[in-house]
Amino acid sequence: MNASIELSLYPLKENYKEKITAFILRLKKYDSIVVKPNGMSTQIFGDYDLIMDLLKKELAEELSSHRCMAVMKIGSGFLTSDKLPKELL
Repeated sequence: MNASIELSLYPLKENYKEKITAFILRLKKYDSIVVKPNGMSTQIFGDYDLIMDLLKKELAEELSSHRCMAVMKIGSGFLTSDKLPKELL
């Protein structure tokens, strides 16, 4: 099953920008998923089981290395902007 995930990471540190950037770059190394960061969150598209396995590993590393919060929304299918009506783009 394909999935769309929106993930926001909130490191509870002064150098939060560097932590977020490093996390996104680690996700982008996986060729089997599509990672689209924007100004408010990161969208991830791909196979549900694969994404969840990757996030389990990568979020565990974040949570064990420093204090942070993560907020995630999950939907089925590829909920990309190209599926929106033209007037919304």
